[in-house]
Amino acid sequence: MRLDKFLKVSRLIKRRPLAKEIAEQERIKVNGIVAKPSTKVTTGDEIEIVFGQKIVTVKVLSVKEHVKKEEAASLYEVIREERREE
Repeated sequence: MRLDKFLKVSRLIKRRPLAKEIAEQERIKVNGIVAKPSTKVTTGDEIEIVFGQKIVTVKVLSVKEHVKKEEAASLYEVIREERREE
């Protein structure tokens, strides 16, 4: 599945155009490599997202096309959340 779509389905980022924009700004890494919106995401991948002053790292547990809002968090596991120093 494409990175931008996974971020939307998992609700890590609410809208796909926003996920695409953040990826284009090189604020997302998949397995330590700067990712494009079209980067393929598979089970076991680690995704690092920079949200302003916060960096969130998650591990992909499963990839599904559609999930209910309540089940979205089951697609990933948060590994690390840290504040970024300027």
